[in-house]
This record gives sequence, structure tokens and C-alpha cells, in this order.
Amino acid sequence: MPKDPEPAPVTESVVEDDLFGVITVRLDVRQGEVTVEGESVPRIVLRRAAGTEAADHIPVGTRDGALLTLTVDGVEAAVAPAKGRLTRHSYRVDVRHAGQVWRLVPDSMAGSRLLRDERHIGDFSSQGDGGVWAEWRQDPAPDPTDAALGYALATAFGTGADPMWVIAVQMVGDLTPG
Repeated sequence: MPKDPEPAPVTESVVEDDLFGVITVRLDVRQGEVTVEGESVPRIVLRRAAGTEAADHIPVGTRDGALLTLTVDGVEAAVAPAKGRLTRHSYRVDVRHAGQVWRLVPDSMAGSRLLRDERHIGDFSSQGDGGVWAEWRQDPAPDPTDAALGYALATAFGTGADPMWVIAVQMVGDLTPG
């Protein structure tokens, strides 16, 4: 039986965002790098440290914030992914930049919500393959940095997570012989 082909090491998606126009999202899983850019949004680069081993279930290759750098139009920002354990909340990713805090946190099996300073501004969906879909809320209105960060985080870490009860059932199933 032939082996499944490996996913492409570099994918580039062009998104026509309803509010921010054409946005290009580039994911390089080998290098552990996500780049988001467009005429209406700041350039975002999220990069895994060179020479570090990549986890294959995380598009950018790690959830260790010490191994990641994030820049917004060339200015470094702090990125802090949570460990990703049993609860959906444990898969959150926080960013601090220019006096604001963003959080991407799963809210369903497939989607995540983007918060800026604890206010829900948009919803994202990504399967971890470089493709991302966004739906914006009207109040508060999102700005270009919100869009660029949302696309970058959804691409780098994927979106959604199983609820705790599904994980518990899977764990019991894994422990049951046969």
C-alpha cells in the first residue's frame, strides 16, 4: 500500500477578507514560520527558533513561547501559547503588543474566537493547513492589527478543540484493553 504523501512544506493562501481586502497567509511547516501581509494590514511574522524540533500536530511546530518570536511590522511582540491540555481554554494563545492584549481561544470543535482586551472581535476557523476563514463582529470594530494577528495565530496554531468530555472518553477508551 503506498504511503500517504506528506503535506506540502510551504502553503500560501490568498484570502479576500470582507473588511480588510486581500490578505496573503504563508505557512512554512519545515521552517516553522507564518507570514501574514496585505495592503490594509501590518506584516506579521511568527517564527519558531531555528534548529528546534517541530511537533507535527502544531502547524508552527511548537507551543513553547520561549521558542517563538512574533513581529508586527518589524516590532517584536510577546506571544504566549498555553500548553494545550484537557480544556479548550488550555489551547489559548495570548499576544501583547503596543499596550494591548489579544487572545485566540477555541470555542467549538472547529472554531476559535479572537479577543482584544477581553472583547470578542472575530471568529476564526483553520484546519492547520494554511487556509483560514474569519468572520468579524461589528462591536467593537476590528482594526488591521486585529486581522493580521488573527490570521497569523489561527494559521500557526490551528483553531478549535474537543470539549473536555470527549477527551475524557478518548482517554478511557485508550486505557480499556481490547
